[in-house]
Amino acid sequence: MQSLLDPAILFFALGVFACLVRSNLEMPVAISKFLSIYLLMALGLKGGFALAASGMTPSVVSSLGLAVLLAVVVPLVGFALLRRFLSGFDAAAVAATYGSVSAVTFVTATQYLESQHIAYGGYMAAAMALMESPAIILAVMLANAQRQRLAAAATPAAAPVLAMAMPGTGGGAMPAPRAGPGGPGLSIGKILHESFTDGTQLLLLGAMVIGLVTGDAGKAAMQPFSGDLFKGMLCLFLLDMGLATARNLPAVRKQSPWLLAYAVLGPLVHASLALGLAWMAQVPAGDAVLLVVLAASASYIAVPAVVRYAIPEADPSLYVSLSLGLTFPLNIVLGIPLYTQVVQRLWGV
Repeated sequence: MQSLLDPAILFFALGVFACLVRSNLEMPVAISKFLSIYLLMALGLKGGFALAASGMTPSVVSSLGLAVLLAVVVPLVGFALLRRFLSGFDAAAVAATYGSVSAVTFVTATQYLESQHIAYGGYMAAAMALMESPAIILAVMLANAQRQRLAAAATPAAAPVLAMAMPGTGGGAMPAPRAGPGGPGLSIGKILHESFTDGTQLLLLGAMVIGLVTGDAGKAAMQPFSGDLFKGMLCLFLLDMGLATARNLPAVRKQSPWLLAYAVLGPLVHASLALGLAWMAQVPAGDAVLLVVLAASASYIAVPAVVRYAIPEADPSLYVSLSLGLTFPLNIVLGIPLYTQVVQRLWGV
């Protein structure tokens, strides 16, 4: 219960309440964007400062390696399950959403750990960055495979039409099909470029490099900005996220029971997988919590932005409403304290 009295969580609840009672409270778009930029910049700097202090120790390498492994396994397992009750395109999009990560959930988890006086490696911000793109790339590859299967299945039916269009038959020349923005001709290189040059990724990684290069001197200089202001800025951002979450609740109610079950149980399964891997690799307790939180989170910004372009056949209402309207608030309010308590008991801290 004490974890629910954290100011950041309470501001999130205030945002949800304000929207539900139809208050005119809202966050200007420019302010919301500024808060997002600030949090990513501060998080990247903290990660860089921590990495400068610790160096690339075996613990750091182990944590980052597990992050990459989870980023590949989670979307593949998710797709295999979702394919049973969704189309291939929708399954790929939802799997990418739940295989990627939420920066705001991660930031909230770091603040919770600090409030509980649990140490964690700031370099875990690099783990978050590494976990964002693999799910997107895998989803695009799965969607392209689905398009090729559909094209192969349609070929026999198209044969008579093609025969009529052959020279000398009187038929006109049939133009070759063109791949749309999400078609089979979509370049994985372009998706990689979109992923790694996305503003959020670039800012996070760039700030991390700056923190790594400047070290202790940079940390002391930036403390009033990236340290003292951080909690207040997070509260404002979670207030805005509470408003956005409540606005997505009507779309959540329209989803099938199977999808609602996945949005609740899927993150718990992903968290359990991360917990087991972290325990076997003897990852420090704080890092283990953050790995579990990242595995349990779902992207509602980066993945939808890319997937809408890369997999236009998928229904955006599925992956956006589920991740933002259901999984995000469950992780923020209940998930983070739960995962922390489980790790504390298993690690004996």
